[in-house]
Parts: sequence; structure tokens; C-alpha cells
Amino acid sequence: METSWTHTTVLLNEAVDALFNQTAPDAAGGAAARCFVDATFGRGGHSRLLLSRLAPQDRLIAFDRDLEAVAAAAQIDDPRFSIRHQAFHALGELPAASVAGVLMDIGVSSPQIDDAARGFSFRQDGPLDMRMDTTRGQSVAEWLAGAEQHTIAEVIRDYGEERFALPIAKAIVARRQERGPVSTTAELAQLVAGAVKTREPGKDPATRTFQAFRIFINAELEELQQALNASLQVLQPGGRLVVISFHSLEDRIVKQFIARHAREVVDRRAPGWMLGHSTALPLVALGRVKPGAEEVAANPRARSAVMRVAERTSAEVLA
Repeated sequence: METSWTHTTVLLNEAVDALFNQTAPDAAGGAAARCFVDATFGRGGHSRLLLSRLAPQDRLIAFDRDLEAVAAAAQIDDPRFSIRHQAFHALGELPAASVAGVLMDIGVSSPQIDDAARGFSFRQDGPLDMRMDTTRGQSVAEWLAGAEQHTIAEVIRDYGEERFALPIAKAIVARRQERGPVSTTAELAQLVAGAVKTREPGKDPATRTFQAFRIFINAELEELQQALNASLQVLQPGGRLVVISFHSLEDRIVKQFIARHAREVVDRRAPGWMLGHSTALPLVALGRVKPGAEEVAANPRARSAVMRVAERTSAEVLA
């Protein structure tokens, strides 16, 4: 029997509200059709609310590299909607300055975590996979079967911010030499628990290691950076960029990206720079939003979410 995995969309109304520039022309009033992008469809919470807000002539393009998400998207019967089985940096393939709003909801979804067969969770046993797109690339188990100890330690340290990265890597390699590679989530969680001597109260010792391997095997941070760069190319003047992230590594990339492209920079090569001449940059930062206490109480997975919003100006992208 097929299991139906549920997902509660975080910052649902806040994200969709932020996508709309209230000063821009309204397509419902006769303006040209608008195109919006849901770069990470997941189970479609944001997309469905967006569709309820769009005019008949607007359209919504969604991206997801998870085949189960693509299958869920196929259930949406709306001529304004389309789904692409691609990683979300592929939004850069859209025409330049053609998009009124880009939404990115970064990270792993509840159905991925809750389905033991996907291998994302240390709370239930399953194959050690963790790939967002199971049709391509190595699983975590396949990578660990041949990775060097120093490489494993670097991944755990850099992507999991784990101070016991080296002892964990040593335990994984020792296990591989003695009994063969780690192949299940329970085996990995047990190895990590034995190598991590202390941990914050209420936090599983395997949390940071599982996070690190998931981010690494899916190249999530590189994917995020590429997608952010692509958004500058496809957003039209006045278009909105809305990004929801769930841990510090992601949020740092988003925060620094917006700051880098929204900061006023004095151009000393330009005539009159001493009089305060500056080069306009392509984004205006519009703020940061976190879930309220009521949402966190109803959905504890929302507690670490941070949403950042920026708006595209008419300036050209600087080299």
C-alpha cells in the first residue's frame, strides 16, 4: 500500500505575500502576463497558494529534482502551472528579465525525512542514500565505501560544523576495514553516537553528521549559490527574490549574496566620485522574517527557518 507523506509548508502566507511587489502593475488590470518561479516545489504548498493569487493570464513554473515531488506536482490541474524535473539552478535557463518573482524554500522536505527508504533520517532504519534525485549520482553509502578518512572528516566539519568530525571519520573507516562499508542509517547513527562524547541536551549525536552528508552528496550549497546568481539574470525590474533557509550555512550564503548585490559601492574611477557618486547595484534588501511562536508550536521544524526578501532594481549585474 502506498504511503502518503505529509508536509507542512513553513512561512506559507508570508512567502507568497512577499513575492508580490504591490507597486508593480497588476496583470489582472490588463497588464502583460506575469511569470513566477517556485524553484523548490516540494509538495507544492507555496505553489498552490500562489496559483490562487495569480491572474488568468499569469503562469507559474516550478522546479524539483525529486521524482516524488514531480509526481505530486502532476496532480495540479491548472493550465498556468508547469513542473520541471531539474535542480533549481536551472531557473537560469529562463529568458532574461522575464520573471516577476522567484521563491526558494531550501533544504530537505518532511516527506523525504519521514520516508525511511530515502535514507535522510537517523531516527528510523533505511538504506543510506540521501540523494534528492535518486536517478543520478552516488548515494552516501556508495561515497563512504571509497572516500578517504581526511575527506570524510572535512565534509563532516565543513557542512555539519561538527567538532568531533575526525573521530567520526576514523570510526567510519575502521568499520569499513573490519566489517565492510556502512550501508544503513541505523549503522551510521550508531557509529556516530560511539564517536561523539558530548552533545547538547535533547540533540541526537548524529544530527550534524547526517546534515553534512546530505548537503555534500546533493551539492546543496553550490546549488544554492548558482540559483541565486541565476535569479539576478531572470528577475525583471521590480521582481522579488524570496528565500527560506533552515540552517546557518544556507542563511549565510543568502545573507551575503543579498548584501553583496545591494550595497552601495563608491566607484573611484567615475568622474565626481569624491562628491558621493556611487554605482547602483541590482538588488534592494527588503528584510528578514522568522516564523511566529504560533507556527513554531504547531510545526517544530519551522523553528530554525529564516526568510530573506530582496527586490530587483533596473541596474545591470556587475561583473
